[in-house]
Amino acid sequence: MHKAVFAGVALTLLTTACAASQETAAVSQDYLVFYPPGQGAAATDAVEAADGEVLSDDADLGYLVTRAARVPSGPAIVGVLPDRPIGEVARVKPVAGPRRAAVKDEPLAGRQWDMRMIGATPSGSYKKEIGNHKVLVGVIDTGIDGRHPDIAPNFNRALSRNFVTDRPKDPKGKNLDGPCEYKGCKDPADVDDDGHGTHVASTIASPLNGIGIGGVAPGVSLVNLRAGTDSGYFFLKPTMDALKYAGDNGIDVVNMSFYVDPWNFNCPANPADTPAQQSEQKAIIAGMTRAVAYARARGVTLVSAIGNGSTDLGDPKQDTGSPDYPSGAARSRKVDNTCLNVPAELPGVITVTSVGPSKRKAVYSDYGAEQADVAAPGGDALDTGTSLKGTAREILAAAPRNALRASTSIDAKGQPLTSSVIRECKNGTCSYYQYLEGTSMAAPHVTGVAALLVARFGKPGRGGLQLDPARLESLLYASTYDRGCPPSGNYRYSADTTHVCVGSTSRNGFYGNGIVSALKAVTIPGT
Repeated sequence: MHKAVFAGVALTLLTTACAASQETAAVSQDYLVFYPPGQGAAATDAVEAADGEVLSDDADLGYLVTRAARVPSGPAIVGVLPDRPIGEVARVKPVAGPRRAAVKDEPLAGRQWDMRMIGATPSGSYKKEIGNHKVLVGVIDTGIDGRHPDIAPNFNRALSRNFVTDRPKDPKGKNLDGPCEYKGCKDPADVDDDGHGTHVASTIASPLNGIGIGGVAPGVSLVNLRAGTDSGYFFLKPTMDALKYAGDNGIDVVNMSFYVDPWNFNCPANPADTPAQQSEQKAIIAGMTRAVAYARARGVTLVSAIGNGSTDLGDPKQDTGSPDYPSGAARSRKVDNTCLNVPAELPGVITVTSVGPSKRKAVYSDYGAEQADVAAPGGDALDTGTSLKGTAREILAAAPRNALRASTSIDAKGQPLTSSVIRECKNGTCSYYQYLEGTSMAAPHVTGVAALLVARFGKPGRGGLQLDPARLESLLYASTYDRGCPPSGNYRYSADTTHVCVGSTSRNGFYGNGIVSALKAVTIPGT
């Protein structure tokens, strides 16, 4: 799960709503005001009573975009939080139609222990099903490098959108997204200055083209639904817009490897928080719950990383990283199971834990008997249960050259400066790959398996093929192999780190319904 600084920056940013004395702003601020079903008019009245104006009303998701000098309140308001404006890019030429790649080893396949674990190999799932360009997979992330040689053949530029505008500096003048590379600070829909989204997309669907690696579903289409900024924050408005766009445009499966900033845990009534902060967290829960339901009702299957906090989400105790914006606002507060990690803990979302190469639950991976739905390889550099060493225990996938250069992972001539980066050159063109670990890396394996199931069982529909999310979820769980709790009932990672596993062999807090298998997905009979 991505935990950089922000993703989805805006032209209007939160000054600060961290103290009760700041609930009334001195200048006008744009807000997202969520109201109960059928209460739009009453919510409008409350906004106007706060000397505000309604800029727009999204009746589908039940919220107003408003501008006011103070925070509106009242019985017709579920929650309020500051807005960050977004944008959209123009349509361009679509990619070529459906394509079927030959079954063959990719040059870097030997480094892909993760694909071997789930059977996504030439002798495994590739032999029977690689997917279809009619299957549309949305990646809500920091962007996708659509020109990367190992992504371009499957990148759907026509449908891809960027829902955020980068902001060079934060309100305090500190560096945020850095200098604008494009007019209006609006990156094109085929750019990823962070690298996180490209890595995720590559794991899902890098093609079998004789370059680099192969993805889980190397024949499906990738759609960039960018809701994260260069600095890595994911705010509510662009994330909701990405989900709504997915529902309206026939996207089949969406990968969400992030949590919605600025709260790691969203607590509706935590006494440690101010009324304004409680309202903000209520708004995030309400907005994302509605956006998820909207997308799912229109045929979108939603997959989320569970998180990298090494926490039992069924019994969380402490949140030390919230709010993570504005800079310096984070503090330690007690939390409990009424607090939610969003979107991982929302209804209708398939939540993924991470395993290392030995199939041990990764030490960083969150878990929970209520929360974990499935597990997948996400890497773990500390997993000593195999012969792999160091970074080779992580997940290798595509990386944008510009992001590697900015992070000084390669030099000016393009030579890697770290063992975590692999460069492959062919016919005068070089492509780059990077080892990363996290539940962010586990979720796209599940998304790829889900895409294979759409290719097999989907029927003609909006966007190409369509498969009811409830049926897809059932097929996905049937495409796992059981992994029970360790015999001791726990994993002891170190002297001071032990995680307890609760549940049965077929369903438990470490692995959910089991570890996904691409091979099983392409061979199970339809139900």
